[in-house]
Amino acid sequence: MTLAQDNGPERGGDDLLAAEYVLGVLAADERQIASRRIDTETGFARLVDAWEVHFAPMAAAYAAVEPPASVKAAIDRRLFASSAAAPAAPSLLGSLAFWRGLAAAALAALAVFVALPFVNPPLPPPETRLVASLAADNSNVKYLAVYDAARHEVGLSLVSGERGSGKDFELWMIEGKNAPVSMGVIPAGQTARMAVTPAVQRKLAQGAVLAVSLEPTGGSPTGQPTGPVVAAGDLKGI
Repeated sequence: MTLAQDNGPERGGDDLLAAEYVLGVLAADERQIASRRIDTETGFARLVDAWEVHFAPMAAAYAAVEPPASVKAAIDRRLFASSAAAPAAPSLLGSLAFWRGLAAAALAALAVFVALPFVNPPLPPPETRLVASLAADNSNVKYLAVYDAARHEVGLSLVSGERGSGKDFELWMIEGKNAPVSMGVIPAGQTARMAVTPAVQRKLAQGAVLAVSLEPTGGSPTGQPTGPVVAAGDLKGI
């Protein structure tokens, strides 16, 4: 589910929209709208800045990639490896200035083409990182969830809502019409990381639904949700 579908333009919705913008999971038209709002609305731009800081630790797990030194040498070989040319004819194609300009333009274009994959490395396959916006009607509880298959864990960020005294939030995985599978009680705090068992990992990789229920302290006593489901959402590839 997306913010536009669930929450509209209210303040809580803007906070979740900013988070989804930073994660890069908005549809193209929603992202364009959000980009324009960043340029025109100071409050929304601050929300985006705050979420960029909040999610910055995720980027620390991925090392920067520098272009190899061989890139420049390869460009030089492709452009300048030909033997000396014959005496130039008195025409535009024989003009030294023409060829210098053409070589410079070709070099610039080729450098961009060759270096672009290193400047902007391809994103990991969708199944390695999945994200979900967890929300529900008539509930102020909102979470952002990121499943990292490489680390076998789900990272949770509490956007809004409180569990209350004597209560805990419990995370569930729902696959089709099967009974919910508990992933454990969500630790208190604005952020949390929860390990994922191998059996659940296989199902999450297929894009299951995550849900949060309100349970007694310590979690559900029955192995199934006993309290209301206060937030839910589909996992989608980043």
